[in-house]
Amino acid sequence: MKTNVGGIDKIARIGVGLLLIVLALMGTIGPWGWIGIVPLATGLFNFCPLYSLIGISTCKTKR
Repeated sequence: MKTNVGGIDKIARIGVGLLLIVLALMGTIGPWGWIGIVPLATGLFNFCPLYSLIGISTCKTKR
């Protein structure tokens, strides 16, 4: 797996993922909030399978 998630993208994914999971635990948005596991995992692992399929990377490149 090549890293393709970085910077603000990573922070946003983790934040949104945690928010969705907390809202699901509180019963505010129902079971759909568990979808927050996906952005949380992609933020923590720095890898997004969809990004690799379409050739996007938000990581800084090494020169």
